[in-house]
Amino acid sequence: MDSVAASPEPAPATSASVIELEKQYLLQNYSRLPLVIARGKGCYVYDTSGKRYLDLIAGIGVNALGHAHPRMMKVIREQSARLIHISNLYYHEYQGPLAERIAKASGLDRVFFCNSGAEATEGALKMIRSHGRKISHEKYETVALNDSFHGRTFGALSITGQENYRRDFEPMLPGARFTPRNDIHALEQVVTERTAGIVLELVQGESGIRPLDPDFVRKARELADRHNALLVFDETQCGVGRPGTYFSYQLFDPVVMPDVITAAKPIGCGIPLGFVAATDRAASAIAPGMHGTTFGGGALACRVALEFFDVLDTLLPNITSTGSYFRVRLTELAQKHSFIKEVRGYGLMIGVELDFSGKQIALDAMEDGLLINCTHNTVLRALPPYILTEQEVDRAIRVLDKAMKKAKPPEV
Repeated sequence: MDSVAASPEPAPATSASVIELEKQYLLQNYSRLPLVIARGKGCYVYDTSGKRYLDLIAGIGVNALGHAHPRMMKVIREQSARLIHISNLYYHEYQGPLAERIAKASGLDRVFFCNSGAEATEGALKMIRSHGRKISHEKYETVALNDSFHGRTFGALSITGQENYRRDFEPMLPGARFTPRNDIHALEQVVTERTAGIVLELVQGESGIRPLDPDFVRKARELADRHNALLVFDETQCGVGRPGTYFSYQLFDPVVMPDVITAAKPIGCGIPLGFVAATDRAASAIAPGMHGTTFGGGALACRVALEFFDVLDTLLPNITSTGSYFRVRLTELAQKHSFIKEVRGYGLMIGVELDFSGKQIALDAMEDGLLINCTHNTVLRALPPYILTEQEVDRAIRVLDKAMKKAKPPEV
């Protein structure tokens, strides 16, 4: 029997060499922080020198079970040795069971698999356009919110209500209309018979962890029904367990049901996977040949996601309780630091709004072994792994308190 010798372990890279090589050869589209991460375990990552960091960013919400979770590693080893990808020309064992799992968790009927949240948004937009076109060629508008973020592809950017993401690529896809968050009167004015879809993040992530009011969401459902439009909830950052429920619309009592949801991030635990889930009515807008993907829903990704859902079922109570504990500790921190304006969020999706830019606080926290990021300039954002413990929350609070004591609000 032929044997293949194992490849030798590569020599450990230095942080300087990694950074310099990227500067020379990579497209310079990321403003990276000066940290090279070599490995991760649980809620922690380690740099090339071995220094440990508590990871409250988790790959921007992707590493929901932390790093090197033993059940995920076991599944990845087993499945990668059997079958990674075959394309959607054929069946494999895991797409159907995963689609069933998502349908039952979401209360919707049909699922399409893709690779990312932006791709899921594109699929939903095609569903919206096709749905509207079947009614009237004039019914093609999509209503979204100011400060929203739905991805960086052209369709997703077209309904992203933040000028800084859009301005260099205009003109965008026609038909996008924007309205302020939680302004019911403005929403009533912008949704018309020309509206084919309404797209909402129930907790806006990139704009600073800003939840939508239940009454506003209920009005969106009412207007979608009145004007025969599809109501789409973007659950990419605020769903799939992060709020302490499977999806953020399940926080409402009674639940406000969408026609379509989009999601990605945590479901593949680092393996690229996204999806669109829809009612039969919404899904009927996409006939055979109208949409597709080469990589979406591969065998490895789907099997990992099935294992993720098994683990998630046991973690939902922890997400709620640890998230609540984290917000309580942050509120205590706000009593010590008057520049903290507000602590908000659900489950393990948490934002701390400051009176001034939080970028230096995030940098000082990183220096002291804590990874947290600053979004919308003034909001410290935490999207930690679902396995986070109260002891790790206490560690994070100590580091943040120290960083905030060093903070110097700008002079007026």
